[in-house]
Amino acid sequence: FQITTVSGNEFLLQSDIDFIILDWFHAIKNAIDRLPKDPSGSSRNLELFKIQRSSSTELLSHYDNDIKEQKPEHRKSLMFRLHHSASDTSDKNRVKSRLKKFITRRPSLKTLQEKGLIKDQIFGSHLHTVCERENSTVPRFVKQCIEAVEKRGLDVDGIYRVSGNLATIQKLRFIVNQEEKLNLDDSQWEDIHVVTGALKMFFRELPEPLFPYSFFERFVEAIKKQDYNTRIETIKSLVQKLPPPNRDTMKILFGHLTKIVAKASKNLMSTQSLGIVFGPTLLRAEDEVGNMAVHMVYQNQIAELMLSEYNKIFGSEED
Repeated sequence: FQITTVSGNEFLLQSDIDFIILDWFHAIKNAIDRLPKDPSGSSRNLELFKIQRSSSTELLSHYDNDIKEQKPEHRKSLMFRLHHSASDTSDKNRVKSRLKKFITRRPSLKTLQEKGLIKDQIFGSHLHTVCERENSTVPRFVKQCIEAVEKRGLDVDGIYRVSGNLATIQKLRFIVNQEEKLNLDDSQWEDIHVVTGALKMFFRELPEPLFPYSFFERFVEAIKKQDYNTRIETIKSLVQKLPPPNRDTMKILFGHLTKIVAKASKNLMSTQSLGIVFGPTLLRAEDEVGNMAVHMVYQNQIAELMLSEYNKIFGSEED
C-alpha cells in the first residue's frame, strides 16, 4: 500500500505476506495515535487512513483533507471508531478468519500468472525461464547492464567491487520485475554502481546459479588438475556441455569482464579482484555445509581462470 503524508511525501510498502502487511498497518496506526495534537484540538499532525477490509491485505487511503473539513466533535468520534475497530477482539478474530480462508482458497502462482493477475518476474526466476519468455539465450536485462557499464563504467575505480545505493538498486529491481520500459541512461541510474549492483543481484537471486548445481563438482575437479593445459581443456569441455542459456550468458558476462580487466590500470579491478566478486555469486554448491571456506577458494580460482583464458575456453574450434 502507499502512504502519502501531509507534507506530500509518498511511501510504498510492499509484501507478499498478508500478515506482515497487517502488522505494518497496526504499527503505523499506533505511531499516528501517539502523535500530539495542537492546542486547537485539531489533528493537523495526524494522518488518518480509511481501512478497507474487503480483502486480506490492508489498503490504506489518505483521508486527511476530508477529516479536517469535519467538525471537531465528528472528527473525535471518527477517530474513536477507527481506534476501537482496530483493537476490538472480535474484529481481529474476524479478520484472522478471513485471512485463513483466503490463504486456503487462494489459487496457485501458476494460475494467477496464466490469468495475468501476477506478472512473471525477472529477478528470482530460473535463467531458462527468463530466456524462454524473451525467446533468447541471454536475458535482456543482463545485456542492458553490460552495455551501460561498457558505455560509462570501464574506467570507474572499483567497478563491480564498490556497492551502489541499495534503495536505488531495489527500485531498479522493482521496475524490471514490473516489466516497465527500462532506460539505464536515465539520470536516476546515473551511478554506475547501481547498475552493477543490480546485475550482481540478478545473478545472486537465480534459484540455481549460472553454473548449474549438477556441474559444480565437475568444475571443482577440473580446477584441481595439476597440468595447466588439461585444466583449461577440461573447463572448456564442461562449458560446451552447459544448457544454452547458461553457456551463452556465461560467455557474454565473462567477455564483458575481460574488458574490465583490460582497464585495470584505471579501475583497479584485476582478474583476482573480479574472481573474488563473481566466484561465489556465479558458482556454488547446492549444499555448502562444512565446506564453504574450501569452496570459496575453488570458486574464485575457476572464475579467475575463465577470465584469464577466456579466448581458449569460449573460442570456437577454429580459434
